[in-house]
Amino acid sequence: MEWSWPPRGRFADALVAGAVGAFVIGSTVVSATHGEVGPFSWLLVITASAVLYFRRRHPVAVAACTLAACMLYYPLTGPGSPIMLTFMAAMFGAGEAGLLWAAAGFGTLALGLTVAGEVLSERRHLDDISFFLLFGWLVASVAVGGVVRTRRAYLREAQRAAATGERLRIARELHDVLGHDLSLINVQAAAALRRVDKGDTGPQRDALAAVKDASGRALKELRRTLGVLRQVDEAAPLAPSAGLAALPDLLDRSRQAGLAVHGAVTGEARAVPPSVDLAAYRIVQEALTNVTRHAAASRVDVLVAYGDREVEVRVADDGRGPDGDAGSGIAGMTERATELGGSLEAGAGADGGFVVLARLPIGGAA
Repeated sequence: MEWSWPPRGRFADALVAGAVGAFVIGSTVVSATHGEVGPFSWLLVITASAVLYFRRRHPVAVAACTLAACMLYYPLTGPGSPIMLTFMAAMFGAGEAGLLWAAAGFGTLALGLTVAGEVLSERRHLDDISFFLLFGWLVASVAVGGVVRTRRAYLREAQRAAATGERLRIARELHDVLGHDLSLINVQAAAALRRVDKGDTGPQRDALAAVKDASGRALKELRRTLGVLRQVDEAAPLAPSAGLAALPDLLDRSRQAGLAVHGAVTGEARAVPPSVDLAAYRIVQEALTNVTRHAAASRVDVLVAYGDREVEVRVADDGRGPDGDAGSGIAGMTERATELGGSLEAGAGADGGFVVLARLPIGGAA
């Protein structure tokens, strides 16, 4: 049995059965001072209370058992015990399990038997108000059980959606973090192999050094990202997180891949929100990765323009323009921009090549 708070699982089942049973048995003891409650009646009260422990696992059987106990108890003993509460608890369990038709059937049967008992009895035990109250309590028991079921389903769906969103965020971060360096590794390794075939060992050494640096950075980023996923208690990182201040290093790494990368900054450079800082860096990184992989470009211009309300990032190349693979990663870049209230445009440039233009708000709506 699971012991926790708030109660869950079998602990909750035992708690409900114990609470209802204690009330019903205690009330029956009090009513026994005004009339005799025989051993068979006590057996019915105890059995109806005990079976509530199984109300979630066997809701139909528990509803049938508690209704049968009430059908036998009241004709034999009289209305002195609130054993009817056990049936209402069973109806709640049926509603909680989503068995609304079964609960409606049992409720209708219980009301029909009550009316039949009143008609066949020599005197009335329930007046009209009490009968309608009984009807209302039965309906409320099933309705509350259904509401509890719906709320639990909603919370599960919300947790599932949150987990899915987190997985997508992690996948996008891994793609952005590792894709750039791994692309450089691929390009430099291919260049090294071509030079080996030509017998040119000087540039080969430089290309292999670039491969070593890029692979080392990729491994460090992978360890950092996996550390975040593990949620372990670690000391604060010594290196600053990626941002616009790290763009010069990013451009240098792209130059090592053979691209003529030109960077420029316009406007007054200043601190921007961390989320915008990271998004701008990742957009430039992904755009350069796409150029390295797909564009066959010889020149790339990277522009960062600071405005009063937004920072603009523009990456333009002189490659072959968009093709079937040119949009790789654009969806992730667009998502980063729109999450911050900004926008991203990507397409063929006026003079050919491919242009990525992102506008990210830094001091209000753009």
